[in-house]
Amino acid sequence: MIYLKTDEEIELMRESNLLVARTLGEVAKWIAPGITTLKLDQIAEEFIRDNGGIPGFLGYGGFPNTLCISVNEVIVHGIPSSATLQDGDIVSVDCGAIKNGFNGDSAYTFCVGEVDEKVKDLLRTTKEALYIGIEQAVEGNRIGHIGNAIQDYCEHRGYSVVREMTGHGIGRKLHEDPMVPNFGRRGVGPLLKDGMCIAIEPMINMGSKNIIIERDGWTCRTKDRKPAAHFEHTIAIRKGKADILSSFEFVENELKDKLI
Repeated sequence: MIYLKTDEEIELMRESNLLVARTLGEVAKWIAPGITTLKLDQIAEEFIRDNGGIPGFLGYGGFPNTLCISVNEVIVHGIPSSATLQDGDIVSVDCGAIKNGFNGDSAYTFCVGEVDEKVKDLLRTTKEALYIGIEQAVEGNRIGHIGNAIQDYCEHRGYSVVREMTGHGIGRKLHEDPMVPNFGRRGVGPLLKDGMCIAIEPMINMGSKNIIIERDGWTCRTKDRKPAAHFEHTIAIRKGKADILSSFEFVENELKDKLI
């Protein structure tokens, strides 16, 4: 069942997504060669709780941490650990927070130190694809419009689109209907209506689209171990133009001259 949100509920969701955005901005300050992913996770949990929120991922379906931190060939759902980030890595940081009873959800893929230009191009394309998908997320279109726009943009640039992992509806629950694939055909899927809230999150691979789930039951990586990128915004469907509830502003204020 797809739940439409009232204007008041959307404003509450904006608050939870703003907390996620600020948390990602705090994490951005610390991303550098030598830091452990578990340290980044601890920073995020403390920041969320200090600002009146609850980590949205911690304990969700048994997930053990506040952040999903996915390095290089890990696409999504990487578990924070004592492993350190290395110069040349890329790292997707996916964050969720609950505030006012509503979930916020957003992700950003960071460069660690000096990253190969070909990998930067993957990140750039994935981020651009997110906004191209958001352009299609308006009342009267269908879910397929979003996925088709993302797929077309990325595949024309030589990248592949993960099939098994998708975006999703969001609200009082982290994952609600509908599923929001990053591939598909225009005119197919649920009709987009004013008040629908969805998380759009392109997961794009440099090589094959094929994935493997590791034995921990969470870590999703590329089968060929080539890099993958992941960016995510939570949006509200409106007439004419989507309302982006999350934000990359705090991250990008920290990155400044390091922006891809």
